[in-house]
Amino acid sequence: MSDLLLGADLGTSGLKLAALDTAGAVVAEAEVAYPVDTPRQGWAQTEVAVWRSALDEALAQLTPALAGHAVRGLGLSGQMHGAVLVDDAGAALAPALLWPDQRAAAQVERWRALPDADRAALANPLVPGMTGPLVAWLAEHEPELVARAAGVLLPKDALRATLLPGVDPAVTDRSDAAATLLWDVPADDWSAAAVGLAGVRCPRVLPSHAVAGTAVLPGIGEVPVVVGGADTPLALLATGTSTGLQVNLGTGAQLLRPGATPAPALDPVVHTYADAEQGWYAMAALQNGGLAWDWVRRVLGFGWEELLATLDGSAPGAGGVRFAPWLTGERGGVAGPTDRGAWTGLHPGTTRADLGRAALEGVAAAVAAGAGLLDVAGDEPVVLTGGGARTPAVQQLLADALGRPVQLVQVRSASATGAALLAARGVGLSCTPQRVLGPVVDPRGVSASG
Repeated sequence: MSDLLLGADLGTSGLKLAALDTAGAVVAEAEVAYPVDTPRQGWAQTEVAVWRSALDEALAQLTPALAGHAVRGLGLSGQMHGAVLVDDAGAALAPALLWPDQRAAAQVERWRALPDADRAALANPLVPGMTGPLVAWLAEHEPELVARAAGVLLPKDALRATLLPGVDPAVTDRSDAAATLLWDVPADDWSAAAVGLAGVRCPRVLPSHAVAGTAVLPGIGEVPVVVGGADTPLALLATGTSTGLQVNLGTGAQLLRPGATPAPALDPVVHTYADAEQGWYAMAALQNGGLAWDWVRRVLGFGWEELLATLDGSAPGAGGVRFAPWLTGERGGVAGPTDRGAWTGLHPGTTRADLGRAALEGVAAAVAAGAGLLDVAGDEPVVLTGGGARTPAVQQLLADALGRPVQLVQVRSASATGAALLAARGVGLSCTPQRVLGPVVDPRGVSASG
């Protein structure tokens, strides 16, 4: 009977569950989608029961493939920044508020009004969809709910609480805690000033691989469950990136520089977050990556291959046409919340291929601008991950825009795999995930941003 580790990745619109063997191979996986509720414009929330139902369904899908194996542990990865008010038993008192939620824009001003030393210790851009401002909104608009709450949990912690009845639910890890606007980054602990603004009890912080309790999983039996971590650092853990730059290109784009040094920053343009071990990473986040390409594809009537073909049908520079991909605005740094998308430089000779190529180059230029904010030293290849970077044409485009070599590193269900690695550590097993390395693609000296 061989050992398996389970990793569950609680995403915004779906849950992935992966089973790894101790050789690091994904032997089975399942995925269950669910909607995000938007009862009002700018709101984004989900019932914790929806997440638990998705996990149960994924486990049911996977159970036949687990026959003849011993499931040694379960790790959880979760979407970052959200807020779930819970009672003493860890039961959710209301829907989880999620990172895309914008209702707390006014409450962010309370964070901006903190004394400079307290605000600088947060060392992150002030964003409405983070835990602190979201809870402050609840305290203002639903004070009776907040008064009933024993505390606030992050999304993956609220899901874990449903698995461990009778176990103290008020637990998180530093990779999630550091992304709440309630964390003193230089002190690596909760910020008394920010927590005071939120007015709610924060959970204890344990190592990501610490065993939080033992769950009884249907069809599987008793399985140790580790605390888990945030999805972005767990993807870093799975890919093994420890230096340089990693670019994850999906609907958005996340540019990650491991090995960051925590320091006070009053008005930073990049994020400084804790990883799933004892270190830190810097992140520049773009909301408009593949999202912008998909919009352009639909508007121009292109399939994905047809959009990529515009790289051959139009010369570099797209005939002078430029594309700003800010369809939904940005967090700052590369672009601001009120910036919007546009094609500029149009002329009578502009072709459909020019529009398509300009869109591809525009997102690549935005990625390069984000990389510039991170001040990455060295000339080692940039690690590429995510569905948007799988094609050789996009890899070459990014190499040209970044002005440095790139290499695609593929890990199946990366965040779920990272969660399974935490489970392995928690129960004393050794596991290194299987990674597929693409060729190193060198820049051709033609930058999409130039």
